[in-house]
Amino acid sequence: MTVPTRRTAILLGAAAGVGLLGYVTPYALDLLLAANVVVVLLAAADRVLCAGPGELEVEREAPETFAVGRPTECGYRWRNASGHSARLTVREVRPAILGGPMPSRGLAVPAHGTARERLPVAAVHRGREREGWLAVRSLGPLGLVYRQGRIPLPWAVTVYPAMPASRLKASLAEAVRRKESGRRAHRRLGEGRQFESLREWVPGDDTRHIDWKASARRRKVITRQFEEERRQQVMLVIDAGRLLTAEIGGEARIEYVVRAALWLALAANYHDDDVGVMVFSDTVRHYVPPQRGRRGLRQVLDALAATEASLVEPDYPAAFRYLAVRNRKRALTVFFTDVIDELASEALVANVASLRPRHLPLVVTLRNPDLDRVATARPGSVRDAYRKAAAEELLRARNDALAVMRARGALVLDVSPDRASWSVVDRYLELKRRGTL
Repeated sequence: MTVPTRRTAILLGAAAGVGLLGYVTPYALDLLLAANVVVVLLAAADRVLCAGPGELEVEREAPETFAVGRPTECGYRWRNASGHSARLTVREVRPAILGGPMPSRGLAVPAHGTARERLPVAAVHRGREREGWLAVRSLGPLGLVYRQGRIPLPWAVTVYPAMPASRLKASLAEAVRRKESGRRAHRRLGEGRQFESLREWVPGDDTRHIDWKASARRRKVITRQFEEERRQQVMLVIDAGRLLTAEIGGEARIEYVVRAALWLALAANYHDDDVGVMVFSDTVRHYVPPQRGRRGLRQVLDALAATEASLVEPDYPAAFRYLAVRNRKRALTVFFTDVIDELASEALVANVASLRPRHLPLVVTLRNPDLDRVATARPGSVRDAYRKAAAEELLRARNDALAVMRARGALVLDVSPDRASWSVVDRYLELKRRGTL
């Protein structure tokens, strides 16, 4: 697409002034026509000498993943295939999670040459998107016309939640030091999979553990001993239904939950535990089986990045059946949700109890600071007194529902949103220290 510039408009306006001479001489109109023809021919020549967007190629050098709060730089490599230099005005439209439309910038690319750019990129919020394009306007050498167009340049980017500060790693390392200080390393024999030693077989030992090659060498029956399995499973289960769509302090409750789940995943990975995640609402949206290492953690982070709450009623029975079929090994199942009262949360309470005794359920709920503030405030009017009474009634019903869960064998962690991440990690470390799982 070709667009005239302001310079072209000025020249045409000046040529139009020649028409005023028509009151003096009859040749003025011929001069006006000639001036317009000259301007149009110059504009046409300018377009021919202008490198169009179709003759430009651009490549982006950028990571596939970003983290909220951690800006980085991305590289752009432009290639001009035409025989004319390109003076460009570029406006990039990035995915919304990376800031959306960017301010315009200028760029020059020589004929049959290349040019490079380094631009800052900052993630705005977590998510996963695949879109993006460049609006390019190329100015002719005479400055009379623009050739403009669009160059597709999708990102295919995943933005992770804000990563914990380095103090979390320091806290985890300190917890390990406290756990191991003053203790000698010792092995506990059990039914794990890690080989420990060989010994002579005695009646009552499992015949499946007999080492026949060692028995042939020693001419007596030898069995294998295994070290007790210390690696544990941590399963993160996130209720992405309507209860987590509400906002606290201008931020959706699901954001606090995702952040807490991320911290717990990093802590469990640091302690060499297997970590998995399941996100559900009316259906199961994401499921990552428990596994350890960077690869497993990466899959968990990908699922957390794409987690969004929706205004639907969660299907607890279907979600727990799904989990029971796919995760049979005992695990610390950390369930992130919210509770209103015992009646409204009856299905939740019943299904959380069904995890026992195979799993150790830990239910994490977020308190409402506004509700707590109203319930503890001193009323200054009749209206405030009614609001206080209603808030107290809601909190009482909520506490009753949590008490029922505790009575049925579930651990409950009811915390304020701003303390959720630290509180979940602290409870996990406490359970590890006590060997509860």
